[in-house]
Amino acid sequence: MSADAVGRHMPAIATLDDLAAMMAADPHGHRYELSPEGVLSIMPPADGEHALIATRIMAWLLAAGWPVDQIAQAVGLAIPGAEGVSGGRIPDLVVWGEPPANPRQVWLPVANVLLVVEIVSRGSEAVDKAAKPLEYAGAGIPQYWTVDRDAGQTVTMYRLVGDRYEMRAATPLAWVLNTSVTDHLST
Repeated sequence: MSADAVGRHMPAIATLDDLAAMMAADPHGHRYELSPEGVLSIMPPADGEHALIATRIMAWLLAAGWPVDQIAQAVGLAIPGAEGVSGGRIPDLVVWGEPPANPRQVWLPVANVLLVVEIVSRGSEAVDKAAKPLEYAGAGIPQYWTVDRDAGQTVTMYRLVGDRYEMRAATPLAWVLNTSVTDHLST
């Protein structure tokens, strides 16, 4: 889908169904996200390093015995806004305490989500480090991690305290992957 096509056919107020249709029509695999306030973000497909980091974290969780149906890469989450569900984000990795009730939905509810992981890329820093933490905290997601590729693949772990995240640790990804999942994530 070209920028011209999006511009001509973009509704005045985008919905999650509109985003799903735009992603389905995009031959280049862009991610379309919508903040609860209605701000549209379009991200290019992940590069190889980005995908490998997500896969390494997922493999670490699986090797520790986390159920495969409770982990997903690049799945849509419906983010509640001031007037109900109005935003949609696509974290790089999502971990649930229980399998999603209806995994065939494009935009899954945040119920039972324990952790979202965002791998920070050039151009996504502001959204990943400022907007998304507020949205995920507002949705009640207990943990939020960022992986900063430009800082030696540093994982910054945040835990929800009240209605905001507090930083718990910042450590190299290689170190995290050599520890027990239960040291960092609990149900």
